[in-house]
Amino acid sequence: MAPHHLALLLTAALLLGLLTLGLGLQLGRWKVVRWLHHALFLAVCVGVALSGLLGWRSGGWALLPALGALLTMPRTRPGRADHWQRALASAGLFALGAWGAW
Repeated sequence: MAPHHLALLLTAALLLGLLTLGLGLQLGRWKVVRWLHHALFLAVCVGVALSGLLGWRSGGWALLPALGALLTMPRTRPGRADHWQRALASAGLFALGAWGAW
């Protein structure tokens, strides 16, 4: 397995955890894990950038829109609709970019 494939799979797992925690925070189930949600966000951003760099020649550049969407997340307010909508858009862009980079 190529290094960028491993990075993509790890980033996808982190993104799934991030979305799950975000959903729990949105529904008010887990208020004490907000720091973990932010740590996972940072890990996902690093993972997307690393996956893009490792697989640049085989289509890793397709992850740039996902990275751009992730980096604009701090402009939204947690708990508002634009926050979770941008999170889902980022996840969709990551899925498309990962498909292109695979």
